[in-house]
Amino acid sequence: MFSKGKCEVKYELLDNASESNPSSIKRSCLPKISTFILGLVILMYILFIFPKIRKEISTQYRYPKPIGPKPKNHEAATKSPPPSKVCNIEVENGPLVKVGSYRTYVIASYMDHRYGPRQITSVAIAHRYEDVPYHCMMCCEGGNISSTRAWRSIHSDHYNFDYGTADISCKFSPDCSSPTHVAITSSDQAGSITSFQPIQNLVIPKSFPFNFTVCISVMFHYSKVLNVIQAMEMFKLLGVQRVAIYISSCSSETQRVLDYYVKMGFVELIPWTVEDYIKVSMGWQKDKSPGELHYHGQVPALNDCVYRYMYQSHYVALQDLDELILPLNVKTWTELLQELEKMHGTEVGFEFENNVFPFTAKAQMKYDQKIWEKIEGINVLKYVDRIPVNPHVFNNIKVIVNPRLVLEATVHGLLKTVNGHSTVRVNHDIARMYHSKNIDYPSDTKLIRDERLLEYAKDLIPAVSKVLQDCGFIKT
Repeated sequence: MFSKGKCEVKYELLDNASESNPSSIKRSCLPKISTFILGLVILMYILFIFPKIRKEISTQYRYPKPIGPKPKNHEAATKSPPPSKVCNIEVENGPLVKVGSYRTYVIASYMDHRYGPRQITSVAIAHRYEDVPYHCMMCCEGGNISSTRAWRSIHSDHYNFDYGTADISCKFSPDCSSPTHVAITSSDQAGSITSFQPIQNLVIPKSFPFNFTVCISVMFHYSKVLNVIQAMEMFKLLGVQRVAIYISSCSSETQRVLDYYVKMGFVELIPWTVEDYIKVSMGWQKDKSPGELHYHGQVPALNDCVYRYMYQSHYVALQDLDELILPLNVKTWTELLQELEKMHGTEVGFEFENNVFPFTAKAQMKYDQKIWEKIEGINVLKYVDRIPVNPHVFNNIKVIVNPRLVLEATVHGLLKTVNGHSTVRVNHDIARMYHSKNIDYPSDTKLIRDERLLEYAKDLIPAVSKVLQDCGFIKT
């Protein structure tokens, strides 16, 4: 390896060759050998180790795969299962299916029993300036394909972006009494179908599996593990049985927590891949945050959640992960809704005043938890001062509503209902929304002390610690 005359390595012979001593190596060329070895190590790092690290970093915030051990037959498990077919055409479950060459993307299709048992509504994202002659192509009994014309309704809350939430609806054709799958196409020819989607909500169950479902849209680049767990455990204490999260991306630690709740049946994750097709905005104002679709597609996700749980849940709450609707006179949403429906009836939704609790305020250390300090996120129990509500500024209310009343939902309320009734604003002395966030406020603001959340602390703290322990973040 080394040429003669440049570096001559000499060894002193020992009595036992197996006990060679490094100190016996002559030191004349040791610096050159060390330089060579160092260079070799650096080369190996660049060629083999660095690319793996770079890949892990670049994919950390993409939607991770569920955690868990690899199956024994890993090679077979990594192969994609053969696609299912109906009417000899592949089935695609979404979340987005493109309509031909047009700028329309169907999220999912649902039987809408409010118009009789013969109407399908597909929740979609559509380009507002593109007029498309839609058709419903239905896979019917006996493997026949039937076609009927469809009509589109664009929701008004598009915030002037090119794309908006759309409902694409159609009636059954006379020769198709019980379709199971549908394809939205721009032609009434069977050859225009690229894939079918299952029609959800085909049957109204005799009883709903959930009383309260929370719809969260959209989770992106999320890494606040502590706040996810605090939110989930608070939802449980309030009486929620299911949380539906439309997820674009999160950290691997957050994914570990979400998988924990998925396994117990408390969370449903709906992969949200809209940005693979449409340039989404990071905000709600087009001039300040350019893009083609408002805020990661938050509005179409909320509307899909309403339809998804229309016949699974008595009520849905449309809110964000950092928001908690807290009753002030009772402990749970079940008790709260009983109280509200006695006052206002059952044919309305309920909106709750937004109250902001800034993380920039002084922290109260009574419920500080040392074992949570290294967990990413902020302990909401330490922030109990809220900014006074300005009655002259639009309040970012959130709603709890019977989903069967909803025709069109938006971020802060409802656009249309089946009976034309608007939502009722709940008196803030009965219930209000606690919105914990990092926000600046004027220095002369007189914050209001509000310790209602702390009344849940006795149950919340051990519940959060248990999940952190179960997920391997802390030890007892």
